[in-house]
Amino acid sequence: MPIELPFGFQLGKKTPSPDVESKTQESFVAPEEYDGTYTLETGGVFGTYVDFAGSVRNDNAAIAQYRQVSLYPEVDQAIEDIINEAIINNDDRKPVKLDLSDNDEISENIKNKIYKEYDYILKALDFGTKGSDIFRRWYVDSKLYYHIIIDKEQPQAGIKELRAIDPIKIKKVRKVNKDKERVGTTQVPFIKDIEEFFIYTDTDKDSSMPTPMTGIKIAKDSIAYAHSGVVDSGSKRVIGYLQKAVRPLNMLRQIEDAVVIYRISRAPERRIFYIDVGNLPKNKAEQYLRDIMNRYRNKLTYDASTGEIRDDRNHMHMLEDYWLPRREGGRGTEITTLDGGQSLGEMDDVEYLLKKVYRSLNVPTSRMEPDTGFNMGRSAEITRDEVKFFKFIEKLRARFTELLMHLLRTQLLLKGVMSDDDWNNLRQTIKFTYNQDSYFSELKETEIMKERLDMLSQVDEYIGKYYSVDWVRRNILRQSEEDIDLINTQIEKEKAEMPQEEGEDEIGGLEGGQF
Repeated sequence: MPIELPFGFQLGKKTPSPDVESKTQESFVAPEEYDGTYTLETGGVFGTYVDFAGSVRNDNAAIAQYRQVSLYPEVDQAIEDIINEAIINNDDRKPVKLDLSDNDEISENIKNKIYKEYDYILKALDFGTKGSDIFRRWYVDSKLYYHIIIDKEQPQAGIKELRAIDPIKIKKVRKVNKDKERVGTTQVPFIKDIEEFFIYTDTDKDSSMPTPMTGIKIAKDSIAYAHSGVVDSGSKRVIGYLQKAVRPLNMLRQIEDAVVIYRISRAPERRIFYIDVGNLPKNKAEQYLRDIMNRYRNKLTYDASTGEIRDDRNHMHMLEDYWLPRREGGRGTEITTLDGGQSLGEMDDVEYLLKKVYRSLNVPTSRMEPDTGFNMGRSAEITRDEVKFFKFIEKLRARFTELLMHLLRTQLLLKGVMSDDDWNNLRQTIKFTYNQDSYFSELKETEIMKERLDMLSQVDEYIGKYYSVDWVRRNILRQSEEDIDLINTQIEKEKAEMPQEEGEDEIGGLEGGQF
């Protein structure tokens, strides 16, 4: 490897963390996280695992295929629907908001520092303007890499710049070093240590692939990495969400081409000329037929670019008429018309494959129908496909959040806001709230609340006789224990802050003063 020491910076301890040590001690199997990492095994009985280049080549070919697939109008429309639902930009709110309200162990001062650094990361990414583009790159390529640039002289100043990296040019590598140890009468390669880093090569998909023996070795903490989380069951490598759409899209393209060719060739009417050749010999009959064809098939065209008259009668066309000889004894020269193709307006097969493409991308098929309007009615009218689509968007958001989580950790550790152990305790309580632009959830909550209040009005006269207040709140209003305590506290507070009945004290005081 050209560079023994990795390029970039490393956070935390130089020695392996306790988590890594717990994974590697007394084990002969390398940890598999299915995060798109290429594993290299050194030492042991079988030496080095050498299928790196081939795996990278397949991975790069898949990314190139995803990018090509995303350019088709149908897929592009589906991707736009996904992005528009996932990343919503409002003038008054951040597209993704950090939420630390569930963490009571850290002080408000630390929370304010975390909020400040998070705002800085969004600014460094220019997320307010380019958030949709960043999400699209991650969704299409299935991987997203950012080079974290810092000032080596002043690392405590934090992140200076974030630069996007083409996923074709960089790969994550896990190097597993093994030593042979004797267990009983057998020598077994046990894991000694595990090293994770990135390999960068300034090459394209058609050039030589990056390998551990070529390119630049980059430290793990210098790269922010997020992947799709979809794993191929066979190769155990990360694939994109567009992988499922490749086959139905190819089928759709083939059937569309077949439909176009069929309609061009069968749609127009064509004529059949039966030419009476009498008792002419075969050769002379054929010559006579060609003369008749050339005589009536006038193909003189005007070339506007040169101003010349061009004769194209020697070039046959796929829509040419038919000329057939007819011997004596027939019905003489005759011209008939051949009807065009029938049922040319049927598009059932194309629509079927188009719906299949949408289903492969988890987008409701109703969204591709131009006559389908947005329904602002009851929540019961919300389709199940829209509910499933909303859950799919939430899944994408949770996976994409790994990029923001990595950048936030790096920034907090560089600025000295907290240690790595503190971050491991904090990250479990961190939440990211995305802007919601889909009214389905709001309509659903409103409709449910309306139904509960209507039911409450019907049982109000029976409260205290057949039903208790606590039972009504738990079973009809569906309030949890925390909700009940919070609502009771708020009610008592509002009663205490509520001004007294107008005129009681003031009038009494005035009357006392008058008398």
